[in-house]
Amino acid sequence: MKYMVCVLLTLATLGLTAQEKRLTVESIFKGEIQPARISRGYTWQPDGKHYLKFESGKGWMRVSAADETAELYLSSEKIKAAFLKQAGFTEKAAESLAKRRFVTWNSAQDAVLYNTRNDLFVYRMDTDEAIRLTHDAAEEVGQDFSPDGTMVSFIRDYNIHLVDLQTREIRQVTKDGSKSLLYGRLDWVYQEEVYGRGNFRGYWWSPDGASLAFLRIDESDVPTYTVVDHIPYHPKLEVTHYPKAGDPNPKTAIGVVPTMGGSIQWMDTFDYEGGEFLVVRVGWHPDGQSFTAQIQDREQTWLDLVHFDPATGKGKRLLRETSKTWVDVIGNPHWTPGGKHFVWASERDGWRHLYLYDAEGALVRRLTKGKWEATSHMGFSEDGNFFYFAENKGNILDRYIARVELETGKMTRLSEGSGQHSARLSPGAYYFFDFHSSALHNGTLELRDGSGKLVRQMADADMSPLDPYELSKPEFLKVKTRDGFVMEAMMIKPPGFDKKKKYPVMSYTYSGPHAPQVRNRWGGNRYLWHQMLARDLNCIIWICDNRTASGKGKVSTDPLYMNFGELELQDLEDGMKWLIKQGYVDEKRIGIWGWSYGGYMTLYTLTHSKMFSVGISGAPVTDWRDYDTIYTERYMKMPQNNREGYIKTSPVHAAKNLHGKLLIIHGTMDDNVHLQNTIQMIYALQNESIPFEMMLYPRARHGVRKPAHVLHMYNMMTEFLKRNL
Repeated sequence: MKYMVCVLLTLATLGLTAQEKRLTVESIFKGEIQPARISRGYTWQPDGKHYLKFESGKGWMRVSAADETAELYLSSEKIKAAFLKQAGFTEKAAESLAKRRFVTWNSAQDAVLYNTRNDLFVYRMDTDEAIRLTHDAAEEVGQDFSPDGTMVSFIRDYNIHLVDLQTREIRQVTKDGSKSLLYGRLDWVYQEEVYGRGNFRGYWWSPDGASLAFLRIDESDVPTYTVVDHIPYHPKLEVTHYPKAGDPNPKTAIGVVPTMGGSIQWMDTFDYEGGEFLVVRVGWHPDGQSFTAQIQDREQTWLDLVHFDPATGKGKRLLRETSKTWVDVIGNPHWTPGGKHFVWASERDGWRHLYLYDAEGALVRRLTKGKWEATSHMGFSEDGNFFYFAENKGNILDRYIARVELETGKMTRLSEGSGQHSARLSPGAYYFFDFHSSALHNGTLELRDGSGKLVRQMADADMSPLDPYELSKPEFLKVKTRDGFVMEAMMIKPPGFDKKKKYPVMSYTYSGPHAPQVRNRWGGNRYLWHQMLARDLNCIIWICDNRTASGKGKVSTDPLYMNFGELELQDLEDGMKWLIKQGYVDEKRIGIWGWSYGGYMTLYTLTHSKMFSVGISGAPVTDWRDYDTIYTERYMKMPQNNREGYIKTSPVHAAKNLHGKLLIIHGTMDDNVHLQNTIQMIYALQNESIPFEMMLYPRARHGVRKPAHVLHMYNMMTEFLKRNL
C-alpha cells in the first residue's frame, strides 16, 4: 500500500491523475497507443455478391455479402506448402508469402501472382502448386495477368515479356529496350507526376486479351541526376533520368502489339507539339477494338481525348479541354455497359464535375453541378443507369459516397455520418464497402448495398488505447482573408486553456495546389504529435488552408499560376492575423513547419515575412528550377517562359532576409526533391553569415521511414521547438 501512495503522490506532483498519461514521441511512433486501423484487405469476387478477406491463421475466406456466411477459400497452409517445394524457400520465406494480404489475383480468382526474390511465381488453386515463371538475375516489374488468365505480362530489361502459363514459354514482345528507351515501363517523371508513384506499368491489356497498348518512352535527351548512398565504404550511385523544369522531356510514343505474335502498330499522334507532348492516360474501349489516349501539351494548357484504331494507328479527337492556366488530369473516360456512352470528369467551370458524352464525343448532358466537387469516380450499376463517385457537397471538410442517375442527373447521397468516406464498389454495384473516419475516430467499415442501405457494420476502430491520455478536441473554424475568401482552419488548444493568457503558436502547412490539410478525418501519428506539442509546450497548434490548397475547386487554385509562394503566404498571414486578434496569442512566438511543398513554404515564409519566429523545413524545394518538368511547368510554365517568376519564388534568392530560427531536414537519398535543394539553400545562408540548424538522414528518400530515424527526427524537432518557441 505504501508504494501505491508514493505513486499517487508522484502523479499528483506532476499534475496527473492515476488514469492520465503523457504522450511521448516513443509511445506515438512505436505504435504503442495508435488506435487499430481498419483493414482494407477485402477483394470483391466477379459476381459482385461475395468477397474475399484474409483471416490470420487461416487464409482467404469467401464471404457472402448478403448474410456473412463464410467458407475457407484458399488456405495459407496450402500456399506455404506449395512454396516449400520450390528450391531455396525456407519455412520462414514460404510462410511470409502465405501471409500476404495484398496479392494479384487472376480474373477468375483461382490463381495468385507473386513477385518475390526477383522472380515471378503463380500459385494455382486447381493443382495447389507454385509455378516458377522466371529464373534469372534481371528484375521483373509491372507484372499482371491477361484478362483470361492464360498469360502473365511483365517488364524485364526495359522490354515487355509474356509467359504462357500452360507451356511456361516466355516471349519477348519488344526488342530494343534500354535504360534510355523504355517499352511499357514508366520512367521516374511519368511515375511520380502522371500515373502514380511506384506504378512501373506503362502498358494496358485489351479486354479480350488480344492486344497490348503500351508507351515507349525515349529518355536519350533527358539529363540524369545521381543520388548517392554514402553508407557503404565504396558509395553506391543511383543514376536516374530526371528532367528539371526547362529540360528536355522524354519523348513518348503509343504502340499496340498483338499478344499472339505480330508487329507493332504505332499510333499517329499528329506530330503534337513537335514531339513535346505528354501521354497522360490510356484506356481501352469495352469492345477491345479501340482505345483512347489523353494527350497534353508540355505546359498542360490543353488536354485532348483521342480515340485510336489499333489496326491502322489513326486517331480521332473526341474532345479538347482548355484553360487559361492548366488542365488537370482526372482519369480515363468511364464507358457505360455496352460502350455507347462515357462519363467524363472536367474542371471546365472551375469545379470538378461529371458530364455524359456519346461515343463520338458529343455532349449529351451535364450530370453534376455546383460549388462542390465530384471525385473518386468508381463505376456503374449493372444496368448502366447509375454512376458512383465521392462528393463534398455542403461541407468541404467531409466527403461522402453518392450516385447519379444518367438519365435525369439526379444525385443521391449513399453514406451517412460526417467525416471522410471512401468506397470500394463491387462489380455491378450490388454492394460497396464504406470506409469512414473523422477527426476523433480512426474509422469504421460498413457494408452497404447499391442503394446505400446499411447491410451491416463490419469493423469499428478501437480508440481505447488513447483513453488514458488527455487530448484536446480539435476545433474547426472559418477564417476570412483580406479579400473575403473563406479559409478552413483547425486549432488544437493546450489542456487547461485560459483565453486570458498568451500562448505560443505552432502552425503546420502544406500549402500546395489543391492539397487541403484541414479535413474531418483521423490525422494519425502527426496529429498525436501535435497533441503532444500542445501539452508539453503549452502552445496552440494551428492548421489553416490557404485558398490555393483549400480543395475548393480549381477556381481557387488558379490564382497561384506562374507565381508560387506569394499568395499562399498572404493567406497564411491573414489566418495568423485572425488568430492573433482573438487575444490569446503571443505574437512574438509563432512557428511554422511543413514537408515537401510545406518545407518550401516554411522557407518562403521565413524569407518573406517577419510574422514567424521559428520554422522547421522538411525536404524543401528551394528553387523550382530544381524540380521536375511535369509538376513544375504545370503551374509555373517553363523557366524560359517565366524567368522572373522562378526567381521571385525561390527562397535561395531571398536567403539574406531570413527571419527567425530555422531547422532544415532532408534525406540524403531523396530522389524526388533532391538534396541539392537544401545544399543550395544552406550555401546561400552561409554566404550571408546567417545561422541555422540542419539534420540529414542517410539513405532516407523523400520521407524518413526507418523507425529509429523517425524517433530521432521527432525527438529532435521537439527539442528544437522547446529551445526556440
